[in-house]
Amino acid sequence: MKLYAALISLSMIWGLSFVFIKVLVDPAGVWGTVFLRCIAGALILLPFLWWQRKHLVRPLPWKSLGVVGIFNAGLPWGLIALSETTINSSTAAVLNALTPVCTALIGYLFFSIVLSKKQWAGVGIGFIGIVVIMDFNVDDILGQGFIGIGTMILATACYGFASQYTKRHLQNAGVLLVTTVSLLVGAAVGGVGMLITQNPIPSEAFFSPMIWVSIIGLGCFGSGIAHLLFYYMIEKGSAEFATSVTYLIPLTAMVWGSVLLGETLTRNLTMGLVMIFVGIYLSNRKSQPLQKPWKTSKAG
Repeated sequence: MKLYAALISLSMIWGLSFVFIKVLVDPAGVWGTVFLRCIAGALILLPFLWWQRKHLVRPLPWKSLGVVGIFNAGLPWGLIALSETTINSSTAAVLNALTPVCTALIGYLFFSIVLSKKQWAGVGIGFIGIVVIMDFNVDDILGQGFIGIGTMILATACYGFASQYTKRHLQNAGVLLVTTVSLLVGAAVGGVGMLITQNPIPSEAFFSPMIWVSIIGLGCFGSGIAHLLFYYMIEKGSAEFATSVTYLIPLTAMVWGSVLLGETLTRNLTMGLVMIFVGIYLSNRKSQPLQKPWKTSKAG
């Protein structure tokens, strides 16, 4: 029950995050958005990390932490912000649902993970649920250009790789350490991105109350607290279960739209919700390491 509670909480937070990204990307820029959300999240978590410093794993796996920070924060968040310069937040959230598919494929191709037929069926049913929620208007997505659709797909591939890599190399590193260092690395990526593109954050952007609300919501909650939940699900569950949150994000984004903007909840939304939960259940069936037939025991 704790894993599913974390899943629903994370989907609610990240569903709203796409709205905050849309607000920030115009005044702060693509990489400025990455920098602000990562710094805000890290500032929330650093005091807790300092408090727990004596209990951190030794030696610190700096290389693995750096890889995860790049591929689970800095790079994909830049790609998502870039995507939302041309597509709306709901479309970005829907495309984000490709993450479990990418996680499964990358696990199979690079991490020797075998997925059962039930798992593949779960991935398929979950994605069909997304299509149902969209009222089968897939042409609305397929008609976009690469900056938008393509960059979102690349972002989901980054998430898929980072999830499998975390499960393989940082299983015992601790949720707090992985989350905090990932955000610090992501902030560094955002800072480098601003330097390369010569697009610093304008000072007048910080005079807007909505900008501060977005920074707190996206950084402190969407990046800090949400990442604690995400890595907790990877550690206690699996990479596939953790990334299945992306099935729910389009749904929660629509719920936020109903609550905040008065949008109508449709029958398709209800049908899609049922299919998504079925997909999550099936795709969370236990996967197993690939048994290599050519591997034999050593003989004298």
